[in-house]
Amino acid sequence: MKPLGLIKIFSMSAVLLAFSCEEPPTLNSPAGIVPLVLGPPVETQAANTNYKPAFTGQTRIGSLVTKIPYEYKIITTSLKDPWGIVGLPNGKLLVTEQSGTMRILTKEGLIGSPIANIPAVNSSGQGGLLGLCIDPNFIANRMVYWAFSENVAGGSITSVAKGKLSENEGIMESVAVIYRSNTPFNGNLHFGARIVIDNTGHLLVCIGERSSTSTRLMAQSVNSSLGKVIRITTDGAKASGNPLFNGAGALGELYTIGHRNPQGLAIHPITGDVWLGEFGPKGGDEINLLKPGKNYGWPIITYGIEYSGQKVGDGIQQKENMEQPIYYWDPSVSPSGMTFYKGNRVSEWQNNLFVGALGGTHILRLHISNNIVQGEERLLSGENQRFRDITQGVDGALYAITDAGRLYKIDKK
Repeated sequence: MKPLGLIKIFSMSAVLLAFSCEEPPTLNSPAGIVPLVLGPPVETQAANTNYKPAFTGQTRIGSLVTKIPYEYKIITTSLKDPWGIVGLPNGKLLVTEQSGTMRILTKEGLIGSPIANIPAVNSSGQGGLLGLCIDPNFIANRMVYWAFSENVAGGSITSVAKGKLSENEGIMESVAVIYRSNTPFNGNLHFGARIVIDNTGHLLVCIGERSSTSTRLMAQSVNSSLGKVIRITTDGAKASGNPLFNGAGALGELYTIGHRNPQGLAIHPITGDVWLGEFGPKGGDEINLLKPGKNYGWPIITYGIEYSGQKVGDGIQQKENMEQPIYYWDPSVSPSGMTFYKGNRVSEWQNNLFVGALGGTHILRLHISNNIVQGEERLLSGENQRFRDITQGVDGALYAITDAGRLYKIDKK
């Protein structure tokens, strides 16, 4: 098909009205980059609760507007329920579609046929062919890793597979399922599941707690992989150096516990830290900085409430030995795939976190310094799209996919 030619250009040069808050509205930025000038918070709707943040700036931080001119364009509208996207060294993009297909896309919008030999998936509800990543040594070994939901005895699970992409990009060779969650459940919600490779060459995979009130407490159980981030080798074994959790039968692959429905994972390009985005219930969507061996609280602590309006559990937001999110949203924005911006084509974006928002129908930009969110911007909000995932290509541009099948390119003008 022919690529679409729709391009929108932005040039933001007006200084924003300073936002009155406890912290000064003008913040320091890296050398060579203009200081941040904050406006009012981007969120204007009323919160679902009267819960108070644990610290200043944990929610509703002041707004930013990118001053350097940038543009975005729709590359294609013909994907079918895309879920994950990653850039390849040759400039092409590799995309998963929830129904179980994996395809190659060119930057011009040409969509390849489904890649052969992908294992069958359970695509009901929130399941399907989900997150993916490529090996850091892809040029030499052509290895791809992906997460998917799979039917097994007793229900469905989140699984991880790997394969070698053929030179002609049409077949996945030597495919193997290397990891399976140990807790099947007969449901079709909260599978997770993003996958990244950390700076030690190990796979990190986030797995949901499957949504049901009968399984959500599994997020606190060290015997179950539900509601966890796991860290495994590229062969699926528990990774060396994993934290040791207390409790008989604790799983060796556990990295962090206490997650609800995590759908975003990203490695900071400078520090190598692992960052996670996860859905809260009604409100309480979170961005977390992961520390190995830590408990992130669900369902004991949360800034959200049940969809019915009732409190979750005891309705508490802080508890000893449970980690606070670096940032949270109320009402929900439904944070999905995310990536840190590397390079300086748009210098204001350097090392900023970009998050696809489903319910929010925009792309979030979070300016983070010293592990504190210092400003927030909403991009492409006028497109009215559910942004499922975002990645950076080898050309330095951002590429975002939407549930409606669009692929966007976002780059300096």
